[in-house]
Amino acid sequence: MKVSNWDREILQLAVPSIVTNVTVPLLGLVDLAIVGHIGNETMIGAIAVGSMIFNVMYWLMGFLRMGTTGMTANASTQKEVLRRYLRLALLIAGCFLLMQVPLRRLSIWLMGPTDEVAAYVRTYFNICIWGAPAVLSLYVMTGWFIGMRDTRTPMVVSITQNLINIVASLVLVFGFGMQIEGVALGTLIAQWSGAAMAWASIPRPLRKEGSHDSDLQCDSLSVGGAGGGSASFFQTNRDLFLRTVCLVAVNLFFTSAGARQGDLLLSVNTLLMTFFTLFSYVMDGFANAGEALCGSSSSPKEKSGGIVVGLFRWGWLMVVLFTVVYALGGRHFLLLLTDEAYIVAAAMNFLPWALLIPISGMAAFVYDGIFVGMLLTRGMLISCSIATAAFFVLYFLLFPLMGNHALWLALIVYLALRGLVQHIYLVKSKE
Repeated sequence: MKVSNWDREILQLAVPSIVTNVTVPLLGLVDLAIVGHIGNETMIGAIAVGSMIFNVMYWLMGFLRMGTTGMTANASTQKEVLRRYLRLALLIAGCFLLMQVPLRRLSIWLMGPTDEVAAYVRTYFNICIWGAPAVLSLYVMTGWFIGMRDTRTPMVVSITQNLINIVASLVLVFGFGMQIEGVALGTLIAQWSGAAMAWASIPRPLRKEGSHDSDLQCDSLSVGGAGGGSASFFQTNRDLFLRTVCLVAVNLFFTSAGARQGDLLLSVNTLLMTFFTLFSYVMDGFANAGEALCGSSSSPKEKSGGIVVGLFRWGWLMVVLFTVVYALGGRHFLLLLTDEAYIVAAAMNFLPWALLIPISGMAAFVYDGIFVGMLLTRGMLISCSIATAAFFVLYFLLFPLMGNHALWLALIVYLALRGLVQHIYLVKSKE
């Protein structure tokens, strides 16, 4: 395949983002691994529940990262974008801290752990909640770096953060004899260290006060994106937040629907979803490249030309690569995840659905990057809302006939619809 200038730029931005995406889950995995060596199933369960609580909380705030990227890539005053989103992040984090008791109680009630697990969850939550300002600020700074077409800094920060987490947790647990408190404190130290490192990486003039712009001065967008100003700022973040709510609803329901069918199908669905997770790590990297390049393009022709073609060229290459690898090595990969033959045998009945993940989901990832870069957040919300509605309709209509296959069919249609509706929206916007 001939590599064009756009291909090189896409790879220069995408590869560090892919590395970052792969390292992000390590924070939770490190906690789980350490607890697995110092505690019993109660502590392990507590880490699983506590991590899920914070994953959902912070996932819902993902608009801080995407909104910052889109606004930064399009803005003539990137400093003001950074400051405005940091203020919003700290405001939301402050609300989390003020509301931490009801948040903790509601989360534990929704998760429904045993009393023994709940006690450890409370300890873990009470410590890790103080990392909210660092986590949300890091979301903003990561988005700002991507919008400035710098994906290497977030990669370095993420890798360093995980190393700090490993060292701090090991020292606190095995050096000072702490248990789950040491794991939580290690995570907290890593979160604040990552935020401090990202802040220090921002050029000093941009960290100083002095910008008095009252509104974001965003360049006009070629395909109907919102312009600058407070209205655009709140509309962008509202659309991205509601879209994330749809994503969270589908993902949580997918897990709960599997759980309602019994432990075996829950295990099967969990294992097969790693096929989606691995593919998403890679495609999110290309989406990040699209966010930066589409937002900073100098003309509509560039946006609809080389960048989009280049992104889809790499997207289709990933579809072929992952589909072939999953088809040839799917069973072997499942055996790496579990040595229970009966679980692998059950999973093989649903493996064909996992093979459809790359081809059905690729366009949604690529268009997400393009839409964020162009600030077409309303299109993202519309596409995700339609796809989410289709997911639930298909599941409830077909589950009595197809069982767990209906759940997977609904997921595949949901992924495909997101990309299809975004394509139609983009074409209509250009007319």
